[in-house]
Amino acid sequence: MNHPDCFETYTAILRNEIMPAIGCTEPISVACCAAKAQQVLAMQPTAVTVSVSENTLKNVKGVIVPNTNGLKGIRAAVSAGVVCGNADKGMQVLENVTEEQREAITRFMETTPIDVSCAETECALYISVTLYARTSYSRVVIANGYSNVVEIMKNGEALFKQPIVVQSEDHRIGETDLNVRGILEYAQNADLNEIRDQLDLQIRCNTAICEEGLATDYGANIGKILLSADAPDAKTIAKAYAAAGTDARMNGCDLPAAILCGSGNQGIAASVPILCYAKQYAIPQERTYRALILSDLLTVYLNVLSGKRSAVCGAANAGCAAGAGVAFLLEENETAVIRTLLNALNMISETVCDGAAPACAARIAESIDTGILGYQMYLYRKQNQPGEDLPEPNVDEIIRSLVRHSSDGLSEPDQAISSMIRQS
Repeated sequence: MNHPDCFETYTAILRNEIMPAIGCTEPISVACCAAKAQQVLAMQPTAVTVSVSENTLKNVKGVIVPNTNGLKGIRAAVSAGVVCGNADKGMQVLENVTEEQREAITRFMETTPIDVSCAETECALYISVTLYARTSYSRVVIANGYSNVVEIMKNGEALFKQPIVVQSEDHRIGETDLNVRGILEYAQNADLNEIRDQLDLQIRCNTAICEEGLATDYGANIGKILLSADAPDAKTIAKAYAAAGTDARMNGCDLPAAILCGSGNQGIAASVPILCYAKQYAIPQERTYRALILSDLLTVYLNVLSGKRSAVCGAANAGCAAGAGVAFLLEENETAVIRTLLNALNMISETVCDGAAPACAARIAESIDTGILGYQMYLYRKQNQPGEDLPEPNVDEIIRSLVRHSSDGLSEPDQAISSMIRQS
């Protein structure tokens, strides 16, 4: 079969998007920046200044930094990066931390002045860490990508510097490269050997962190609460596992999640429902892989449209995509996938992101519930109004309108939330 040119693009997207990361991605990005600054300074800092974008501040303030004995916020992330961060490990910068190092993180945070400010920048993701020691200093800046270093300075000398292109990450994949029917065709026909490693990583990491979340007390224990119901069905199990993984990664678990769109929560929401339904219905592995592909790429597509780190809750997008992935998994047709996605987006696309926090686990469960409800709505209509549920010829136009309307409409409450966080 001669595959369309977009197949190479879609494969590259999956290879680029799916990767392991420990903890919530924004504080880990802050730790990466601090670890690199410490590597450059090469001596014990006596003072630190940190400047971050509003969006970064919003997504760091309320979550626990892994391997810090429960510490939260910018200062904890910087301290961890300085004390024990491995600058060469990217988003796994805080891997393999000893108890002695955890105690040193607390001492550093309590004894070292760490000044935190909100940067005047149009970049949604911007982190600048400057370390001072006697007459020396180092400065590292990360922008647009979680481990995308754009500037390294030491004692006034630029060791590395490149221009910061505002919001370049939001638009690195052109909207014309992604569309629903193209994603469907790719999911049905892609050569799995080209992306099997990424999918296996996603399955392995996200299954492990969800099981850890159910086995241990993390956050609000949403997963355990959902499973306490008598004879939980497939939808409840999917919600519970995903919520448990989210509770774990945002409350100090040091297991990695496979991120998507730079977010562990989105990676979990897009993949775990597929895995739970596949297990419940004994779906063959190849079909499971292809449903994962569909859900992952739809999640990326929705985030390209809304803009990464926009006011729209990315987990809500991922939950809608997961519902479509479940429809695909259960061997429904193109109409089922499209109708499921549109039904879900109409219900939940205006969910605002109010910052990374333990409550995100409940929001993940709600988003997955809505995504699967979108599929149930399709099934009900098919059974009760046969012949009337035709596929939308202009599905991408409808989705773009829905997502952009939501993104624009939520900008004002997003600014109000950011203002409250800055003042708290």
